[in-house]
Amino acid sequence: MSTLGKIFRISVFGESHGPGIGVLIDGCPPGLSINDEMILEDIDRRRSGKKGTTARREYDMPEIVSGVFNGVSTGAPLMIMTRNTNKRSSDYSEFTAIPRPGHADMVARQKYKGYADPRGGGHFSGRLTWGMVVAGSIARLIIKPAEVKAELISAGGSTDVDSEIDKVLKEGDSIGGLIECVASGIPAGLGEPLYYTTESAISQAVFSIPAIKGIEFGSGFRAASMRGSEHNDPIISVDGKTSSNNAGGINGGISNGNDIILRVAVKPPSSISKEQQTWNIEKDEMDILKIEGRHDACIALRIPVIIEAAVSLALADLTLINRAIYGGIK
Repeated sequence: MSTLGKIFRISVFGESHGPGIGVLIDGCPPGLSINDEMILEDIDRRRSGKKGTTARREYDMPEIVSGVFNGVSTGAPLMIMTRNTNKRSSDYSEFTAIPRPGHADMVARQKYKGYADPRGGGHFSGRLTWGMVVAGSIARLIIKPAEVKAELISAGGSTDVDSEIDKVLKEGDSIGGLIECVASGIPAGLGEPLYYTTESAISQAVFSIPAIKGIEFGSGFRAASMRGSEHNDPIISVDGKTSSNNAGGINGGISNGNDIILRVAVKPPSSISKEQQTWNIEKDEMDILKIEGRHDACIALRIPVIIEAAVSLALADLTLINRAIYGGIK
């Protein structure tokens, strides 16, 4: 399934080298001011072009197909898409027979019985995150005045990101990264126990982004080595503010009014120019694969805005659930 959310629902569509990609948003409230400029602010942050990112450059201009009239959301399903214009599908022709280690090539073949579109990774491509970023721009309007900000805090295990990028580019390799995200101004009371908690809603959205391998909230995995007396956050006011934030702004799956803090692990891209061993399906034996073409050496460079979108989507959905069930948060 390519649908996320319960009330604010998004469905992404398209393939990396197909005619176009986009997103269909159902449950968008009427009366939101929506225009190309606000969407492009986030799209521009997702673009390639920096050192360590793919040489593939797309215009990425959004086309609002439905759900907006006179610059305002109507309440009807909102569809926004963009056309793929810079495609070199020949770069991917050999991956049908020789799947890339660490990529979805093999599992896509197995799941869809050989019918999946292999060009540019098809529906498994990070290109599909364009739709999530667009939807995230609209989700931000729903959660205002709350803000969601993410940044890359390390790559390849180092805070000297530029140096690590230079190394892997020379080696024909790739690196992952660690991204920290802070959602501030979030009211207490968001989240539904037990199966749609704030953590689970955010985690589901975040793990829908290709290349994500881990997530932690607040003190995260460090909590396993802490004592309760150290980990507990003292409550210092009637509105639930705490003097520390090991909980990451969430208690019992419910937002507690403090900043929601999370960190996300992004794996190294699978497409590297170093020679790798993998199974050759046509020859029915192990073979050597050397990948050519245009690929990111560190996709984590482009993911902070996508993390912001994912978190905003989850918080928007939880906000609308709260309004529907409880009449909002006072």
